[in-house]
This record gives sequence, structure tokens and C-alpha cells, in this order.
Amino acid sequence: MSGTLLGSPGTCSGETDAVTDTHFRLLADLVADGDVVVLSGAGLSTESGIPDYRGESGRRRRTDPMTYQTFVGSAAARRRYWARSHLGWRHIARAAPNAGHRAVTGLQRRGLLAGVITQNVDGLHQSSGARDVIELHGSLDRVRCLGCGARTPRQALDDRLRAANPDWHAEVGAINPDGDAVLADDRIDTFQVVDCPGCGGVLKPDVIFFGENVPRTRVDDCYQLVERAGMVLVLGSSLTVMSGYRFVRHAAGRDIPIVIINRGSTRGDTDALLTFDAPLGATLTALLARLDPEP
Repeated sequence: MSGTLLGSPGTCSGETDAVTDTHFRLLADLVADGDVVVLSGAGLSTESGIPDYRGESGRRRRTDPMTYQTFVGSAAARRRYWARSHLGWRHIARAAPNAGHRAVTGLQRRGLLAGVITQNVDGLHQSSGARDVIELHGSLDRVRCLGCGARTPRQALDDRLRAANPDWHAEVGAINPDGDAVLADDRIDTFQVVDCPGCGGVLKPDVIFFGENVPRTRVDDCYQLVERAGMVLVLGSSLTVMSGYRFVRHAAGRDIPIVIINRGSTRGDTDALLTFDAPLGATLTALLARLDPEP
């Protein structure tokens, strides 16, 4: 069974809304059974002011994301990345969890979640109080040395970069989905990069760049979580990238129910029992309202 539901759930005026309400009650029943695995993507964080990669059309936005190969192979590329990220990360760090994040935390507090897998690197699930979140692509609030492997807080690097660039400033044109700020080239050229304070090695944000593999143990943890799931609830992901879509395919191959809530169509729609084309915050808040009161 599948259905594409347009607009916010919960209304029953007209034939389409009646079907929508029936499907939404089915979603609530599935979630109430528990053992839900949430797979979240960038669309869950757009209501917090963080842009996503594709928007409702599903077409990739005009961005130039850093690849792993370019980052490790070019000092100039690293300067470009850190200059842009130095300003862009401040935007990410100021972002607050939205109603969608809070609703996921509410489901967890009700004991209905088996786990949360997020493709996001913004830490907003944890900021809303969620526990034991698997950060599939890492997190921007940590930094890793490619030499000695040490992981350090992003705030410590931010302090060091400010000290190394006391008079540096740049006007931000826009913020890209991965936290990069769009800057003029002449401002990038004057930015000073710092290295690992322990070994002098190259520092990299503790996130998975394009062209870089997610650690095998992390992938295996996600597979095991999905195998134990009563259902998989996809939130705000187009599933265009195989990194997240493989877990939907894994669930589909085991006849585990899949429900997708996203703005626009997704790669996994044909695998899903139900699909909702609807705003995440309002939809998840309505879902909580259908469930038993929080203990």
C-alpha cells in the first residue's frame, strides 16, 4: 500500500483530505507500536534556517561542495574551505532545534524509537535532547587531525582561527547547506589556516566529505538498527545519495514498513508504505498530538 499525501495532515474536508486523515492515522498506529528507526536528512533542519541540498524540486542547488580528494591534495583548497567554513559555522552553531527536532525527541521520550540515524552534521537532534544519535556523516562541531587522529571541539579551532586572523573580515554572500559561507576570492587569499596543535598535521572537520567513505563500523551499526526496527520513518531526505538510501533498501528487503515525510518526491517513494509531501515541523507535531500523552 502506498499513498502520496499533499499538505498538512489532520483535516477531513473533501475526499483527498479524508484519505489523508486515514493514512495519517495509520502512521500514528505504526509509530505507536514502537521500535521506530528515524532516518533524518537536511529537510528536517530547513525550519531552523539551515538550507538543504535540493529543495522541494529535488534538483541539487548550485553549490560547489568540497571533496575529500581536493581537500587533502591542495593547501589552497584547504584555505578556501576553512575561510568559508570559519564564517559559515557560526551560522550553524547559532541554529536552534525546530518543532520537527523536538517532536523526534518527544517520540524518543515516549519510548517509541529504537534509534535515530541522521545524515545531518548540525547536531540539532542532540540540542533538542535526543540521545544515542548515529551521525552518519559526522558533525561540524568536531575537528579531526589527519596526522595523529586527535579529535577536538570546533570551538577551540574557532578561537585559534580568530587569533590567527585578528583583522580578517569578509562579507558573507550566502550560506551553503554544508555550512560554507560564500565569500569573495580576495578575502579567501588573506585568510591564515592553522594546523594541529599536537602534531602539526592537517585539520579537517569531523564530517564525511564527498568522495569519502562512511566508516564501516558506523554503517554496520545502522544496518543492525534497521534490522531490529518495527518501522523506518524517513524525515526530510530526498534519498538521492546512496549513503542514506541503502538503509531504506535494507528495510524494504526485509518487509519492514517505511514511511517518508518530505517536501517533494524522493528516491525511496516506491519502497514506502506511505509518503507524505508535507512540512516536517507541523506534521510531526500533529503526529505527537495523536499519540498518548508524554509520561
